Amino acid sequence: MELIASFVAGFAAAGVVLVINMVTGNRLPKWVMPVAAGVTMIGFAIWSEYSWAGRTKAALPEGVEVIDTVEVSRFWKPWTYVVPQTTRIMAADVAAIRENDSVQGARLVDLYLFERWQAPGKVMELVRCDDPARALATEAALADPEEAAKWLPVTRADPIYGAVCTD
Repeated sequence: MELIASFVAGFAAAGVVLVINMVTGNRLPKWVMPVAAGVTMIGFAIWSEYSWAGRTKAALPEGVEVIDTVEVSRFWKPWTYVVPQTTRIMAADVAAIRENDSVQGARLVDLYLFERWQAPGKVMELVRCDDPARALATEAALADPEEAAKWLPVTRADPIYGAVCTD
């Protein structure tokens, strides 16, 4: 859809230049129309890339908070060295955090993973607040969190710990 929108923006820019050229009595050089269309298409593509994260965050339902983002710079997009582009977002459903009775101090949280040009993903994590660690909430891990869960130690500065364990 963004490719189609880019073409529509280019055609619209060319149409504006065509009208301006007609109003001025065909005084504009012939190269202005394709340049205006091309610059508009590139500008739209850049706007679309940079506004993706903001549009995604704005579409999150109430109770789902962004806890981490990934910004990157790419050599084929030299402007990203000046202003890095956000390409991934991790959000936690903090409104639906629930306690896990099998493990003292463990909480269960749904994490939503968004990546530019990829389908969104959802994972469930167990987070221990007393002894900071997290584990993927598989069926086996939920049935026996102490034995079956693969606990990964985290620091208190970890964004998942911060979102889940702060009251």
